[in-house]
Amino acid sequence: MKAQIKAVPKGTVTSPEGFFAGAVSAGINERAAGKLDLAVLFSETPCVAAAVFTTSKLKSAPVVLTRQRLERGRAGAVVVNSGCANAFTGEHGLVDAAEVAGLVAEGIGIDPKDVLVASTGVIGVRLPMKRIRPAVERIIMSRDGGSDLAKAMMTTDTLPKETAVGVKVGDSEFTIGGAAKGSGMIHPDMATLLCFLTTDAPVETGFLKGALKKAVDASFNMISVDGDTSPSDTVLLLANGMAGGEPISADSPQADAFRQALERVCVYLARLIAADGEGATRLIEVVINGAASGLEARKAARAVVSSVLVKAAIHGADPNWGRVVAAVGSSGADMDEGRIDLYLGETQVIKAGRALPAGKRVVNKLLKSKEINLSVNLNLGKGSATAWGCDLSEEYVAINSEYMT
Repeated sequence: MKAQIKAVPKGTVTSPEGFFAGAVSAGINERAAGKLDLAVLFSETPCVAAAVFTTSKLKSAPVVLTRQRLERGRAGAVVVNSGCANAFTGEHGLVDAAEVAGLVAEGIGIDPKDVLVASTGVIGVRLPMKRIRPAVERIIMSRDGGSDLAKAMMTTDTLPKETAVGVKVGDSEFTIGGAAKGSGMIHPDMATLLCFLTTDAPVETGFLKGALKKAVDASFNMISVDGDTSPSDTVLLLANGMAGGEPISADSPQADAFRQALERVCVYLARLIAADGEGATRLIEVVINGAASGLEARKAARAVVSSVLVKAAIHGADPNWGRVVAAVGSSGADMDEGRIDLYLGETQVIKAGRALPAGKRVVNKLLKSKEINLSVNLNLGKGSATAWGCDLSEEYVAINSEYMT
C-alpha cells in the first residue's frame, strides 16, 4: 500500500497528538546563566516505549535507571537536563535521578516508574538538586513546548534539532516527531547524543523495538564527529496510539510506511548532529556502493567518516583523495585496488583503481562547499551504506580544551 510521507511545517517532538512539553532555566550550568536546561516531555495517555542506549561500559545513572524502567515496555513522561551528565556519580547519581523523576511524576500525577530520565553535560559531577527541586515546579507544559525542550537539551550545540512528518496510508494517518541534541563526543555506535521520538500511531511493542533499532542503525549509528562515545547516549521512542486504529505490527499494511517515516526522521536529525559538530564548517556525506555485503559497506563508510586525516583534509579543502582510499583499506572491508571508483562530489578521481587527471583547483573548489559528498564504489557486490560526519577545525580543539574553564 503506497504511503504519503510529508514534513510537518515547524514540526517537533510535540507535533503528534497528545504530547506536551515545557522547559525552564534551573541554573544547572553556572556558566550558562538563563539558559533553558531542564525540560519535561509528557503524553496525556500512557505510551508503548522502546529505546537504544550507549554501547559504552560506563553508563550514566539516567541510562541505568531508564533501562530498568523500560523493561515494562511503557512510559508516560521523560525529564531531561543539560549541563550535568550525572555520570560516574555512583549510587548518589541513581538516587538523584530517581528523585527528579519522582518530582515530575508528582507534578503530573502519574506513577514515578513511568517517568524516564536523561542527562547530558559534564561527567563526574552530581546534579544540583537544590536548584532542580524548585525548578521542576516551574515547568509549564504545552502542545507548543517541543521547541523549548529541544533547546533545553543543548550543550555545545549551536542550534536546536527537531522535525516531524505526517504519514497517510490508506485510511490511516499518524505523525512521528523528534528532537535531538549532539555536537561533540559523537561516534558510530551512538554518541553523546539524546533523541526523543514520539508518535500518535498505535504500535505493537515488539514491532516498535525492531523499527527503532533499524532506524538507529541507519542514522545515529552512522555519524561521527570526533571518535568518542559517551556514557549518556539515549534514543527513546514513545507511541501513545492517539491516532486510533489497530496496533501496527510487522504484518500490518502500515508497517513499511512506519519504518520509512521513522528512518526519515532519524536520518534528518542525525545529519543535523553531524553538521553541527563542534567547530564544524562542513558536513561530510560518505556513500559506499558495490561492497561485498551491507555490513562491509557500513564498515567502510564509518571508517571514512571517522578518519581524522580525511576530516582534516576536507577542512583545508586539500584534494588528498589518498586518505579516503586509505580509510577504506583500514576499515576491514574487502576491497580490490584494481576495482575501486572514487568520486569527490561529481568529479571522478579514481576509475577502476587508476587515478584520473582531475585538476587540483577543481577538486579544491568542490571541497570548499558546505556539504561534501564522497562516493566510493568497491565493485565487489551489492552492499551499500551512507555515513555522515564533519570536518576537523581549530575551533574543535579550542572548545574541548576549555570545556570546564
